[in-house]
Amino acid sequence: MPAGIIGRKIGMTRFFTEDGRNVPVTVIEAGPCAVTQVKTNETDGYAAVQLAFSDVKPRRSTMQVIGHDAKAGIGPRRVHRELRLDDDKAAGEYQLGQTIDVKTLENVKYVDVVGISKGKGTQGVMVRHHFKGMFASHGTERMHRHGGSIASHATNRGWGPKPKKNKRMPGRMGNERVSIRNLDVISIDPERNLLLVKGPVPGANKGWLFIRESKRLNKSKARKLAEAGKK
Repeated sequence: MPAGIIGRKIGMTRFFTEDGRNVPVTVIEAGPCAVTQVKTNETDGYAAVQLAFSDVKPRRSTMQVIGHDAKAGIGPRRVHRELRLDDDKAAGEYQLGQTIDVKTLENVKYVDVVGISKGKGTQGVMVRHHFKGMFASHGTERMHRHGGSIASHATNRGWGPKPKKNKRMPGRMGNERVSIRNLDVISIDPERNLLLVKGPVPGANKGWLFIRESKRLNKSKARKLAEAGKK
């Protein structure tokens, strides 16, 4: 059964291991979550489980969310996320209203953390794409931080009145879904529903996160996991 849970970013601190190493960690309030929907191939075309986190006052919710969560026997929740499952057999292990807490990640070594990055507003090409800018010598007039001409950049068809898609230009920076893969699980505190992972995670403090067991490990961590399994 794949492990996953919704959480809230608390902030960063340091964690000292038993051998004295100082590890920078992010503290996440992970759960408890409630199961609000179980999807199967027969009813929905795929297998998944929907989790809900963080109580919210009914007057700050909607009638649709209140009715949806009431089917699971719980009050309205603020955040809902879906965890895809392999088959209907895995979905059968979940029940409506079931509580999922941070203990679901006890035997997990690496996790993927999904969140919304900090919004930086509208930025130019030097900040957004790390352009070096134009020459700062004599003869360059009011173009030092510009991206240069795009008149000769045609569309993907080779001609047309607009640049190619994904052309690096000024625009909105941040405030988008970001997934950080293969973060080490440093410690779990079941009593306070806290999860400590190595390194930073997307978003600002108090931002919502979705934590799941890593889907695809990089080579070094896959090797470590294989060696640990042989011992």
